[in-house]
Amino acid sequence: MQRTLIREVPSQVGKEVLLKGWVSVRRDHGKLVFLDVRDRSGSVQVVVLPNHLESCAAVHEVRNETAISLVGKVNERPANAKKEGELTGGVEIEALELAILAKGEEDLPIDVSSADLDVNLDTLLNNRTVSLRHPKIQAIFRLYSLLLAGYDQACRREEFVEIKTPKILSSATEGGANFFKIKYFDREAYLAQSPQFYKQAGATVFERVFEIGSVFRAEPHFTSRHVNEYVGLDGEMAFIDGVEDVMAMLERIMFSTFVSFGEDGAAELDRYAAHLPPQVAIPRIRLSEALRILKEEYGKEVENEDIDGEGERMISEYVSKKYGSDFVFLTHYPVALRPFYSMPSADGKYTETFDLLFRGVEIASGGQRIHEYRMLVDSIRRKGLDPEQFRDYLDVFRYGAPAHGGWGLGSERIIQKLLGLGSIKEALLYPRDVKRLSP
Repeated sequence: MQRTLIREVPSQVGKEVLLKGWVSVRRDHGKLVFLDVRDRSGSVQVVVLPNHLESCAAVHEVRNETAISLVGKVNERPANAKKEGELTGGVEIEALELAILAKGEEDLPIDVSSADLDVNLDTLLNNRTVSLRHPKIQAIFRLYSLLLAGYDQACRREEFVEIKTPKILSSATEGGANFFKIKYFDREAYLAQSPQFYKQAGATVFERVFEIGSVFRAEPHFTSRHVNEYVGLDGEMAFIDGVEDVMAMLERIMFSTFVSFGEDGAAELDRYAAHLPPQVAIPRIRLSEALRILKEEYGKEVENEDIDGEGERMISEYVSKKYGSDFVFLTHYPVALRPFYSMPSADGKYTETFDLLFRGVEIASGGQRIHEYRMLVDSIRRKGLDPEQFRDYLDVFRYGAPAHGGWGLGSERIIQKLLGLGSIKEALLYPRDVKRLSP
């Protein structure tokens, strides 16, 4: 008999089907045994009747999360037993045969049968293989899958070419100390802080490129929005007239990406009572203007012409009330706060760069890049770096490169803010931070 997925069961009333999946919950009621069984497509209630106990003897050994195979008859449920949104609703399976495919060696360390997984973050992550079985936790990563697919499709619609860049480098991407050093045969190498140099090279060849790939940052943060390995959604485009072209493209791609959530992720969003951001024009606010707003509206003073996490939350609140947008571009950061490849503004003090905030948190950074060789060499030196260490990168511009710019998005931060998760670590399957290197 060919396997039937649970989502197909409602159309098979009166027929026998073969199901394979996990037992989410076992309930004993006198001589009746009820099982809530799930597979990748959904869940359904299974009942083992007394007259079938002999052919379903394995049910006595079934516990929560046991993997089973069963043959059963699809029956309509009594009208008084139907509950809207419960499992497959109007049908249940009368078990005729049941076999255990995989049985745990010991009891589960946490209970994943409850509606909400009420455990602290460390318990959640220390028992990740089990906690991922909870439907509400699974919903996070089903949405994350939609995010990756939506971003991919949005970029391709804009004629971006997907590239995959090296993650083991001979030198740190952006200088500084926030890199992981590794032993590479008989020499030292570094884990990529970003695909920055390679995506710029790609834009000089293909004009528009994007990448979905791992990023490593050796930053000793202990916050709810930082991890040391994450998946970046990067893009770079050539023949731009200025940074506004980059922001306009990122805005289109973001809104296009979110469309897939509404079409395919409605059930998962409902689990978190989450709503998609309104598709209204994203405001552009110069950083200096944002700092003035913070001082006048909130009485918040800042140092070094920069904005901290509290300031990001405040300015996002201001933009939400004034413009009805969940996003805001903060633009023109000071030269001192941006990497050496950032295009300086005409005044030489600021840069043609931006951060994109989403519901109070920075999710992207980007801008126009320096594309002139001599200007780039001078910028590297002004940052106290040695151009010789960036010889391969400089070759991209030595032979001519068009004006270009791009962005890097933090994928997990998008999911964190979309669902209102307490920590970004909840949006990673197996997060890595200062203290966590397993599981």
